[in-house]
Amino acid sequence: MSSVSIYLNFKGNTEEAFNFYKSVFGGDFMSLQRFRDTPEAGKIAEKDRDKIMHIALPILNGYLLMATDTLESMGQKLTVGNNFSIVLYLDSEQEVNRLFDLLSSGGKAQVKPEKAFWGAYFGMTTDRFGIQWMLSYGSSVPQ
Repeated sequence: MSSVSIYLNFKGNTEEAFNFYKSVFGGDFMSLQRFRDTPEAGKIAEKDRDKIMHIALPILNGYLLMATDTLESMGQKLTVGNNFSIVLYLDSEQEVNRLFDLLSSGGKAQVKPEKAFWGAYFGMTTDRFGIQWMLSYGSSVPQ
């Protein structure tokens, strides 16, 4: 495993939260992508297209704090407990598949590992204890 990060979900105020975190930790955003900038933009409600699809801020010794806005217009609902994920950046697609299968056992696979539009081999699952995991190999942060 090359690194671990925390991924947060916000109810439409990711940009406000990350401007706050930037004022606390300093530095610059490593990535900031809005929903309107994605290949799926046409499927996003106009009112949500300027919301944050992905943002990353390096904090404390190179750890990444990342986030997205959850979109009710896309059927997403933010509740306490689903507002974060643990992100594992792995060394191979095989390692993504292996850990995905193990973590999904007794849990719920959300996105089976596949090549994502930003270039990473990526999957998402919730384990049997309700903890959300993102597993990635390759291009680690959408640019």
